[in-house]
Amino acid sequence: MSSTVMGRGTPAAIRVWEAQVVTVWRAWRSSVLLSMLQPLVFLGGMGFGVGALVDERAGSTAALGGLGYAAFLGPALMATTAMQTATFEASYPVMDGFKWRRAFEAMTATPVAPRDVVNGMVLWWVSRILLGTSGVALVLAAIPSTRGWGVVPAALAGALCGMVFAMAMGAWTSTREGEASFAAIQRFVVIPLFLFGGAFYPVESLPAALRPVAWFTPLWHGVELCRGLTTAGIEPLTAVGHLAYLSVLTLAGYIVCRITFHRRLTR
Repeated sequence: MSSTVMGRGTPAAIRVWEAQVVTVWRAWRSSVLLSMLQPLVFLGGMGFGVGALVDERAGSTAALGGLGYAAFLGPALMATTAMQTATFEASYPVMDGFKWRRAFEAMTATPVAPRDVVNGMVLWWVSRILLGTSGVALVLAAIPSTRGWGVVPAALAGALCGMVFAMAMGAWTSTREGEASFAAIQRFVVIPLFLFGGAFYPVESLPAALRPVAWFTPLWHGVELCRGLTTAGIEPLTAVGHLAYLSVLTLAGYIVCRITFHRRLTR
């Protein structure tokens, strides 16, 4: 896949998406492998290794909502994987498009409009995030405690959670002239959310003053949704609430992305 294969009648956003696919095509096998290997290693070390110690403690199952630790942690990895994939794909590749290769500028020198660039990148982010959450879902489908059709909607819910971060990160990146802030975002936003967003232990275990902070984070909503859908342990109205929260944030982020991309490409 060394050149574009879509015709001129293809929507511009699809052609932008195709350009991203062509860029990473040679590494697609490693991307697929890592999408499955990372959650498998994490589940092996944390879910079953640390989980064996957790499950031996009296009352641990009750504290985890009736779940063993592997079943508690596994679905949450769909949301955390989506967050990590999203923040990467909406940072360095976007900076590459704006500054290093200036591919976005070249695109908009043709009939491709800034909104097409945004929409194409949104399609790309969805594709990459879904690849990550689907990899986790395949691993969970092989484990008896998490096996079931619930992993399918959970993978989609995890992708929605990831899109919140992709939109926010894409909007931020489009206003930057360099990548200096990316490491700080990973260190002070992504990693704290990864540790305190409810993936590894119930948010109720946090000090009372910190719980509302966790409840407002999109990752907590994604974790709760993925976990509940996988284990059939979520009420319909609760699921709708999580979906609505994530959808509103995603839509707001998309609107901001449209504005910031347009300003960058027309200045």
